[in-house]
Amino acid sequence: MPGVYRVDLLTRQISAPDVDWSYGEPTEMLNPVNSENSREELGESSGAYIVRIPFGPKDKYVPKELLWPHIPEFVDGALNHIIQLSKALGEQIGGGELVWPVAIHGHYADAGDSAALLSGALNVPMLFTGHSLGRDKLEQLLKQGRQSREEINTTYKIMRRIEAEELSLDASEIVITSTRQEIDSQWRLYDGFDPILERKLRARIKRGVSCHGRFMPRTVVIPPGMEFHHIIPPDGDADGEGERNDHDNSANPDLPIWAEIMRFFTNPRKPMILALARADPKKNITTLVKAFGECRPLRDLANLTLIMGNRDDIDEMSSTNASVLLSILKLIDRYDLYGHVAYPKHHKQSEVPDIYRLAAKTKGVFINPAFIEPFGLTLIEAAAHGLPIVATKNGGPVDIHRVLDNGLLVDPHDQQSIADALLNLVSDKQLWARCRQNGPKNIHLFSWPEHCKTYLSRITSCKPRQPQWRRTAAEFDSSGSDSPGDSLRDIQDISLNLKLSLDGEKIEGTGSLDNALDNDAAEGNIKEENAVLTLSKGVLEGSQKAGALVKEDNNTGAGKFPAFRKRKHVFVIAVDCDTTSEFCEIVEKVIETVSKELGAGPIGFILSTAYSISEIQSLLVSGGLSPSQFDAFICSSGGELYYPSSSSEDSPSGLPFVVDLDYRSHTEYRWGGEGLRKTLVRWVTSFNERKGDGQAVAEDESGTTKHCYAFNVKDPALIPSVKELRKMMRIQALRCNVVYTQNGTQLKVIPVLASRSQALRYLYVRWGLDLSNIVAFVGELGDTDYEGLLGGVHKTVILKGVGGNARKLHANRNYPLEHVFPVDSPNVVQSEGSSGKNIQASLVKLRILQG
Repeated sequence: MPGVYRVDLLTRQISAPDVDWSYGEPTEMLNPVNSENSREELGESSGAYIVRIPFGPKDKYVPKELLWPHIPEFVDGALNHIIQLSKALGEQIGGGELVWPVAIHGHYADAGDSAALLSGALNVPMLFTGHSLGRDKLEQLLKQGRQSREEINTTYKIMRRIEAEELSLDASEIVITSTRQEIDSQWRLYDGFDPILERKLRARIKRGVSCHGRFMPRTVVIPPGMEFHHIIPPDGDADGEGERNDHDNSANPDLPIWAEIMRFFTNPRKPMILALARADPKKNITTLVKAFGECRPLRDLANLTLIMGNRDDIDEMSSTNASVLLSILKLIDRYDLYGHVAYPKHHKQSEVPDIYRLAAKTKGVFINPAFIEPFGLTLIEAAAHGLPIVATKNGGPVDIHRVLDNGLLVDPHDQQSIADALLNLVSDKQLWARCRQNGPKNIHLFSWPEHCKTYLSRITSCKPRQPQWRRTAAEFDSSGSDSPGDSLRDIQDISLNLKLSLDGEKIEGTGSLDNALDNDAAEGNIKEENAVLTLSKGVLEGSQKAGALVKEDNNTGAGKFPAFRKRKHVFVIAVDCDTTSEFCEIVEKVIETVSKELGAGPIGFILSTAYSISEIQSLLVSGGLSPSQFDAFICSSGGELYYPSSSSEDSPSGLPFVVDLDYRSHTEYRWGGEGLRKTLVRWVTSFNERKGDGQAVAEDESGTTKHCYAFNVKDPALIPSVKELRKMMRIQALRCNVVYTQNGTQLKVIPVLASRSQALRYLYVRWGLDLSNIVAFVGELGDTDYEGLLGGVHKTVILKGVGGNARKLHANRNYPLEHVFPVDSPNVVQSEGSSGKNIQASLVKLRILQG
C-alpha cells in the first residue's frame, strides 16, 4: 500500500524434525520485488516479511496452550529484532535517526499479550484483534457440560488466555473486530470493556470533559478482505435469463462437480437452494432441512443442495458430525425428499466457485442458517457470484447485509421464517433480480485493498508514540487527541455512572462516584500531585539537572549510564524477602560472591524491589553498601527508576540518586493520575467503613510517588485478592498494575505497562543493556508480580527457602503459577539456598562461572 515502507509479521521459529523445514527459516520475504518497483527504488529493506523468533523448546512443536511460560522469551527476541531493524532503517532512510514502528498489532490472545509488552517497552501504539475469544469459548465449553471449569482450565489454560485478552484491552489503542456482533456479544463479557462506557468516554474527550483517569480502547469493525480476481462475474440480463438459458440449464459435462450434484435431482431445472457448511450442530442444517421438508410450495419450486465437507464413511466421522449427518439423512427419509436434496460426499476446494455458479445459473439462493455466525465469508463469496442470500440475523451477516442489501435475514430458531424467506426469493423474480444485482455492486468494500485502506486510516488516527528521550511538556501537550470517528451526537448522558464494587458486576447506578469527581474538578480541588516523600521531592526538583547529566553522558559515551553497554554481566537482585535484614544479607552475599569470582571486571548490579527510593537508601546505609555499587534502582515494583549520583548537587534533597524522567514519560500511557488516586482513596474509605476499622487500609504517603500509589494493609487476610482488585479497576476503566508486596502488608498501584520486568526492557531500549547478559536472583515466591521475573532471555537463579511466606498471596490467582513457569528453560536454575556457595554453584550451572 502507498505510504507503507515495511511490514514484519513476527511469529515462532520451529526447527523440529516433524515440522516442515520452512518454519525454521529466520526470515521470509512475502512480496518479491517486481520490475515496476525495484528494490533500489523502494529501499533495500522495504517489503513484507515473516520473521521467525526462536523461543521455547528448540527441537519440537509446542501447542499454543503450553507456550505461555515462553512468551517473555518471544517478547525479548522480538524486541531485539525491532531495535536492530530500527537502527538499519535509520541508516537507510532515517538520516541516522532510529526508525521505530508506527504500531504493533497483536492477533489472538498470546500475541496480544506479547504486543502489550512490546508496546510498553517501545512506547508505540498497540492494536489488537482477538479472533477467537477466551471468555466466549469458556462459556461454550461449560454449556456443553463435558468438562468442569477446572478441567477446561487445565486443558486449554483458558484463564491465562483470558488474562492476556484483558491485558490487551488495557494496552490497546484500538481493538479491531470483523463484526459488530463480536463487540456487543463477546467483548462485552470482559471486565475491561463496556461498549456504553467506551462511547461515553469518547464523548467526554470530544467535549473537553474530564474522564477522571479512565480509558477505554476504541473498537472498530473492519471486515476481513477477500480476493475477487478469480471470480467470473455473473452474466446475462437483470433477471438472470441469460444464465437460465445457457446450455439449456443442464450441467456442463466439463465440470464434474455439477454432474455430481445434479445426479441427485429428479428435476435439475428447478432453482437450487445452496448451503455450504460442515455437519456441526451450530450450523443449524437440520432446521433448514425441516423447513424445506415441511413447506410443500418450496419443495415444488426448488431443490436443496447441502455441501457438508468431505467424508468416506460416516463411522469414521467424529461423533458430533456423524450425529448431525445421520439426523439429516433421517429427515430426508421422513419427508421423502429423495430427488429433491443433494448431499455429495466429496468436493474439492477449487470446485467451490463452480458450485456457486451452478446455483446462480438455476436462479437459486444461498443460505447460512447458523445459530450464530461470527462473520460469514461464504455470504460474500455467494454475493460475488450473483447469488441472493438468506442468512441468520445473529452475528456478522447483519453487517454484510447492511452493506450489500442482497437478501433476507431470518431468526435461525424460527423454522417458518426460514421457509418463508426462501420461498419469497425463489418465487418473486423481481426480488431475486434486485438482490442479484445489489450483491456485486458493493462487493469491493470487502476486498483486500479496501480492508488495508480502512486499516491504515485507523492507525493514522492513533496518537503517534515512540521512544523519544527528554521530550518537553509542550511536545506532550501538542499530541492529538483520540479521533472519535463515528458520530457521538446521540450521546446525551455522558455521566460515567460508576460505583465502587467488588461483587464482580458491572453496575449502572446513580453515578455517585463520578459525580463526586466532577464536583471536585469543578471546585478546583484536583491538583497535580507529585506525592513523593519530602526527600524525593528534591530529586524531582533537581530533575532538569539530572536530565542534563544523562544527556551529557549519552553524548560523550564516557558517563555512568551508558556503561550498561559495556557490561559483560549485570546481576539483578529481585528477591522479595520476609524481612529487611534478610534482604540486606542476600544483597551483600550476591555482591560479595560475584565480585570475588569475577573480580572488578565489566559487571554491574541492579536492585529491583517494591521499596521506595528512600527505603532503599535506608537499607543501603544499614547494610554498609554504597549507591555507587549499583548501576540502577528499580523501585516501587517498577513504578520508578533511579540511578546513583556521584554528586549531591544533582539532588537538592541530599539523596545520592537521580530519577529517570524519560522512564516516567515512557510509562505514562493510560496512567490515571489524580483521578485514579482519588478513586483508590474513596475505595479505601468505603472498605474501611465496611470493615469497621478506619485503618484496615491506609494511604502510605511516604511510599507514594508520581507513578506509584502506595497503601499499608493492617491485615492481609481481610483485603481482596489481586485478581479482584484488577477486576474492579478494569470495570472502572482504570488501567493500572496492582501489586501486593511484603507478604500482603503493602499495596502498590503503578502504570499498567510498568513493572520490574518491563523496567529491564526499558534499560535495553534506552541504554543498550543486553538482556541476555542479565542474571536475575529471585526467591521461591515473592510479590504478586513474581511471575514476570521468571521468563525471558535473561538467566534466573531461584533461591530456595526465600520468599516462601508469600505463598498466601498466590493462593487466589486467576490461573496457577505452574501454567506460566518455564520448567524446561535452560535459563532458569534453582539454588539450594542463599549462601555464597549455593550462589556460586548456580552461576556455574548457568555457565557464568567456570566449574
